[in-house]
Order: sequence, then structure tokens, then C-alpha cells
Amino acid sequence: ALGLAAVLSLILPQLLQRRREPQLLSLSVMLRDTDSSGWTVARQGMEQAADELGAELRFLTLAAAGDSEEQAALLLREIEDGAAALVVVPADPAALSAALDPWLVVCPTVTLESPMEGAAGVVSPDNALLGEKLAEALLEDWDGGEVLLLDTAGRCAGVSARLAAAEERLAAAGVPVRREAELAEDSPRWVMSFEPSVTQRAAEKREAEGREFTLYGVGSAAAVTAQLERGNIAAVAAWSDYAAGYLAVRRAVNAVRGTEGMLSPLPFSILREEDIYAPENQKLLFPIMSSSSR
Repeated sequence: ALGLAAVLSLILPQLLQRRREPQLLSLSVMLRDTDSSGWTVARQGMEQAADELGAELRFLTLAAAGDSEEQAALLLREIEDGAAALVVVPADPAALSAALDPWLVVCPTVTLESPMEGAAGVVSPDNALLGEKLAEALLEDWDGGEVLLLDTAGRCAGVSARLAAAEERLAAAGVPVRREAELAEDSPRWVMSFEPSVTQRAAEKREAEGREFTLYGVGSAAAVTAQLERGNIAAVAAWSDYAAGYLAVRRAVNAVRGTEGMLSPLPFSILREEDIYAPENQKLLFPIMSSSSR
């Protein structure tokens, strides 16, 4: 009896402590790309929110970029394995909503970039306004000629909204436009891109091949900022990837705990080379450096 009492005196405090400790929420995160390097800063924001809010993150990637069927299948598996919530960049919002529909009540889903029916929220800039403002940046420089709109979105509604708004704004100004999926040898000298990864590749192509086109794009990743600084991008629409990741995880955790609040579109800025090192843009373009310097 004395031996049992001694054992219980050691075990019971540990058991009681575990019961008092809040259980970590399991969140599954999936992008629509195979290469997540462009989402490094967003991931840091997610991890910061998870650490503060008592969640653990499981990151998944697709075997083929933009494969909506694989994305839905993997996320359904995550739900079956006990994910409390999902954070996803949907390859096809309509198809994903239909696939997850029976589960969205028990497993809240927060999307990045594109809204999705039934989701607990979307973390994204106002995509239509962003496309319009980026087109206005081009109009400040335009002196004639056709504008190429890089149409790479597939079924991604958020990116498509950026392109459509830019096209409408340019058409209203009398600017001739055309859509193509990629740059060609005969591409016009005015080019617009609406995805960070596509903006980066177009800028790198311009630099490597000595092309003369003027590029307008999106993104605040280090690779995009470097191309802007080297003059390979005329202007970018940039928002905080760190804030996007942080807010997405916070929204997912709050949805599970029933404490959802207001979720506003992410603010964005149109930046040119001369704006990179302005004090107001430091946290936007260099969030980790800015945090470590405080």
C-alpha cells in the first residue's frame, strides 16, 4: 500500500497537469504549388500564430501544381486523420468547396488568395482593387503599344479577379491588351503578371535574356524585391505575406474555438524601385529583419 501510494504521488500530479494543459489544435496547411519557397515568409507568420495560440501545423504539398483533385483528396484525408481546421490556397475554389462541403461545419477551412463558398474566411488583399491599381501604375508609364496580360491563374479565382480588373481598367483607357499563358519571343514591351511566382520568373527571364519589356507584377518575397531593386520590374503590388500567414492561422484557430471576429482585406501598396527602402515599407518587404531589429 505504501509503495502504491508512493507511485501515485509521482504520477497523479503529472496526470492532473496534463489535464489542465490545453490540447494543441492540429491544423493542416496546403498550398496549390509544388514549390513552397515563395511562401517562406507566410509560413513564418503561420508558425508564429500557431505558437501563440496553441496549435501545431502540418504542411502538405502537391505532386503537381494546381491539381485540384489531388488537393481535395489530400485534405479529405487530413480531416479523416483528425485535423481540427484547414488552411489552404485553393487550386479550384468551386471544386474544393464541393468536395469538402459535408465537412466544413466540423472542420473549419480558411483560404488564402481566393474566397471559397463555405469557408470560415479568406485572407487576401482586395484582388479586384489590386488589379485596377496595378494597371494604373502601368498607365503612368504607358506611351503606346499593346499590353500582354500573363494569364496563368487556371481556376484560381483570386488571381483571375486581379487580371480581369486590370484588363477592364486598361480597356477603359483605350489600351490594347492580349492574354497569353507565357512570354514569347514576340511579346510586347508592356507585360503584367498577377502571381508572385510568375512575376519572379518573368523578371528573371528579362534579366537572363536581356529582354526589354517593362514588367508590372505582384509579390513581396525576397526574390521579387531583388528583381524590383535591379530594375527588372517597374512596379509591384505588395502585401505582407507574414501577416497573411499569421491571420490565416489565427482565423482557423478562432473558428474552431468559436471566437471568430471581423476579417478585412489585407492592405497592399504599389511599389517602385525608389520605394523599397522607405521606412514605411520595411515591415512589408523585410518583416523578419524588422522584427529582429526591435
